[in-house]
Amino acid sequence: MSLDSALALVGFAFVMSISPGPGNFLLLASGANFGFVRSLPLVLGISLGFLSMVFLVGIGLGQILQQLPAAYTGLKVVCAGYVLWLAWKIARSRPLAPKDDGIARAPIGFVQAALFQLVNPKAWAVALIVTVSYTDPDNYLVSLVLMIALFAAVNLPAISVWAVSGAALQRLLNTPRTLAAFNLVMALLLVGSMAWVLFGSSA
Repeated sequence: MSLDSALALVGFAFVMSISPGPGNFLLLASGANFGFVRSLPLVLGISLGFLSMVFLVGIGLGQILQQLPAAYTGLKVVCAGYVLWLAWKIARSRPLAPKDDGIARAPIGFVQAALFQLVNPKAWAVALIVTVSYTDPDNYLVSLVLMIALFAAVNLPAISVWAVSGAALQRLLNTPRTLAAFNLVMALLLVGSMAWVLFGSSA
């Protein structure tokens, strides 16, 4: 990979990683509810889930999805259900509530975060872009691994900013009522951020 290509990839990775999106809304909500340290499994799950997807697309899975519209439609259906479940979990996150109320007080874990990326059509689209644009056909596998490593170096700290920002909001969200309102807004943003991807096109 040339220096120009590497710099272009760094810029693309930063914009894609730091910009608002469903994964970053999850991180913001988790940081606000549980702090940065307890949100680290979510950070790692989102990042590694996406990078695993890039690798899968790079070795040919993306072409399969493009050639099988039914599989892509199925992915959208699964994604819609999973996003709604995550939004419900965020809306019911109340670490300040009494312990016997049955409301979730645990952050979304590593596996759940990784699975979210794997059913995220927007993430599949980004994975297709980077594998097509930033790999070398003459040395494909090596360039794919290098591209993933460089993307990871940018992605992990960039998305961590959202969890850190959420943790910084804890001082303002110091009552059950304000935290409940914040969680509801985050849940709605999560659903809204995925709506155009899920329902904006047929394939």
